[in-house]
Amino acid sequence: MTLGGIFRPGMRGYFVPLGAGLVLAASAFLPWVVVDGIAHRGVPDMAALWIAGLGALAAVLAFLSLLTRRNSRHPLLIVGLAALGIMFLSWRIMPRMAGERALTMAQARVIVGSARETAAPVAAAGLGIYLGMGASAVLVGFGLTIVIARVQQTRIVVDQDDDVE
Repeated sequence: MTLGGIFRPGMRGYFVPLGAGLVLAASAFLPWVVVDGIAHRGVPDMAALWIAGLGALAAVLAFLSLLTRRNSRHPLLIVGLAALGIMFLSWRIMPRMAGERALTMAQARVIVGSARETAAPVAAAGLGIYLGMGASAVLVGFGLTIVIARVQQTRIVVDQDDDVE
């Protein structure tokens, strides 16, 4: 088992999930929600910690596949599906929650009298969510290649008609 064996033709495809896992893990530390121009990173949140862990796990699985020349597409598919689910839910829920929290804080300042009434803050998904969704989609796509390859290997046997003369 040498490090030069990593670049053999059969296993070079595992550089794709290796890179996707690293991008997925890094996306947890990027801004996930932007509220009125203020970026909030994903890391203190539990979903971002899961994403960082799943990204690291995907990178480790891909690297071990490169070293040992063993197939790990099934676990990469499971990791990718879990990460894609978390990222999709984060994309749908987190910006709305952050916007509502910012609106609540703004209303509390108005009630206390330390601020004037302003418009509702605008919250949007940040770069980290989009990168994480893309990286997890790449992991799912790579994991699905084993399913597609198995479907293509099935052979249909057609019986020859012996009665024809």
